[in-house]
Amino acid sequence: MSESKDEKGMSALERAVELATRRHAGQADKAGQPYLLHLLRVMHQVEGDIAKQAAVLHDVLEDTDATADELLRAGIDPQAVSVVQRLTRGKGDSYWEYVVRIAEDPIARQIKMADLNDNYRLDRVILREGADRATDLRRIERYILSYQFLAGRITLSDYRRRMAIITNPQESH
Repeated sequence: MSESKDEKGMSALERAVELATRRHAGQADKAGQPYLLHLLRVMHQVEGDIAKQAAVLHDVLEDTDATADELLRAGIDPQAVSVVQRLTRGKGDSYWEYVVRIAEDPIARQIKMADLNDNYRLDRVILREGADRATDLRRIERYILSYQFLAGRITLSDYRRRMAIITNPQESH
């Protein structure tokens, strides 16, 4: 089955990459690299057109003023838009609840695992001096623990218990 093209001859995946490029223009990661590079690396780690569209757009609703309606109008597959919405952490969501919600969707899980893999790559990890260093270490620990949960290596109850310790270390003594 051939994928439908728009009037410019672009596929939905090409439209997703173009939209991510435009919406994340000027953004940089913690190492000062163009943020788009992270999105493209995540996209290359996942399988399937829907997953690739959602992967390259996985932060667009959270980190820009883009909306789901804009994605649909741009010709992004509705299923990919739904996955992007699931991957978008709401302002009131705790991190562990957000990850548990992602675990319920195989495509979202695949993308989040790729995102976590890229976020804690040794060449990308930044450990700042002082108080920021402790924050950085907790963030990396949270990424690794979340990956283990999404990969099925630890149970939900173990994940929740261990995330509580990371989130509130003073309460674990």
